[in-house]
Amino acid sequence: MGRNAGDHRARVSRLMIRRAFMDLLRQKPIQNISVKELCETAGINRSTFYAHYTDVRDLLRQIEEEMLAELEQAMAPLLSDDGKPFNPVEISTEIFQCLKDNSDMCTVTLGNYGDKAFLFRLINLGRERCMETYLKHYRGISPRQIEYYYAFASAGCIGLLQKWLDDGMTASAQEIAQMAESLMLHGLGSFEKENKN
Repeated sequence: MGRNAGDHRARVSRLMIRRAFMDLLRQKPIQNISVKELCETAGINRSTFYAHYTDVRDLLRQIEEEMLAELEQAMAPLLSDDGKPFNPVEISTEIFQCLKDNSDMCTVTLGNYGDKAFLFRLINLGRERCMETYLKHYRGISPRQIEYYYAFASAGCIGLLQKWLDDGMTASAQEIAQMAESLMLHGLGSFEKENKN
């Protein structure tokens, strides 16, 4: 068997494990999920699980680290000095696309049994990037004001993400990013303008 076939099989196994894990995490806390139950739900044997993960917590850690790395990549343009004009909607679109690609993780994180520490890591990651960028682009605004703005905006974006998930993520990432940007800048007045057009 070639290397590509082995890689493909490993990817499929990890995907099956992830799906089963997310299904179980919607129903119960992580400490109540055993490797045996996870393998039965995924339809794989335990040796396949242990080829990729040491235990259930290691599985969650790896999923979270992969998602954080994807978000880091999506936010990289925030800190870039490539001479291009600052375009928050473009960056937000990348971030919302990453959230859509990880919708199972978002659903679980925001649910009853989600890892709230992970949610705070996501929020803090965004805060660090925004602080640096906004201080650069918005002269005369203090770090304290940006902290308050970010606290407000991040809570709103989490609410927006929850609503998007509830609606089955039928809207595009760009539409949600534009909505987030308009709401943050203009509040409900943004809808008023939109409805007049």
